[in-house]
Amino acid sequence: MTPASDVAFTPTVKALQAARGSREAYARMEERGGFRTALTDDFVAFLATIDTAYLATSNAAGQPYAQHRGGPRGFIRVIGEGTLAFADYSGNRQYITSGNLADNPRAFLFLMDYANSRRIKVWGRARVVRDDPALVAQLMPEGYQARGEQAIVFEVEAWDSNCPQHIPVKLDRTDVAATVARLEDRIATLEAENMALRGRLERKPQ
Repeated sequence: MTPASDVAFTPTVKALQAARGSREAYARMEERGGFRTALTDDFVAFLATIDTAYLATSNAAGQPYAQHRGGPRGFIRVIGEGTLAFADYSGNRQYITSGNLADNPRAFLFLMDYANSRRIKVWGRARVVRDDPALVAQLMPEGYQARGEQAIVFEVEAWDSNCPQHIPVKLDRTDVAATVARLEDRIATLEAENMALRGRLERKPQ
């Protein structure tokens, strides 16, 4: 049986692994089936926390293209067994991703969690859905100020998590603002308590 990791580990890649000393470890992984294919509970939980992804496609000539995709946390949804989807918002109207997928459905998602130094790589096939307004409406994050133009549906063939090395820690502005607000409230409370204590000390008979 062909291991799922063969989606990335071509014969040339395996030859490089052998030459550089990592082939044995990956061969053991291949004996277990390679990369994961089922969307586990951990994967779904991770998906609900991220607001940043990068979608890679290539055109008929093999020219690659990567584009940022973002939205509120959980903007990428699981809509079926092994199927992800997200609303594609109106943008600069270049339609490079849409054109690439029309010629070549192979696609790749790079899911990022900068705050916790986590990332997941997802291989599969994707398609653009334009004639299903109900699906687009279902995928639109509630209250998000954007116009859903179409949907991207991604059929997962394999996925793998990366090590956290070299991922810069980037904190979400909303999380930082909430933390700062809590600290400001605490400071205000302590200052009020301090002033009250000072007032009692000043009124205490000498």
